[in-house]
Amino acid sequence: MTGLEGALAVFLLVNLMVALIRAGRGPTPADRMLVALLFGTTGVGVLLLLGHAGGGMPLVDAALVLALLAAIAGVAFALRAWGDDHDSR
Repeated sequence: MTGLEGALAVFLLVNLMVALIRAGRGPTPADRMLVALLFGTTGVGVLLLLGHAGGGMPLVDAALVLALLAAIAGVAFALRAWGDDHDSR
């Protein structure tokens, strides 16, 4: 552990706080979904950094599950928002 992991994790958490403000102000549901995907990817980064800093494999496993859930949520939103467009076929 170099000590850089903690600083990077704090930076990513600050990034999440700014994204939370943006989520409240997002004018469209797509903007809010992009912020939710940002939460997922940043959460994965934070968990991986903390796992490397000394948290061990349980944090890496949680990061993998969070990555999978974020991907599924993005696909589900896209199918729900734009999946009913049968005229384009």
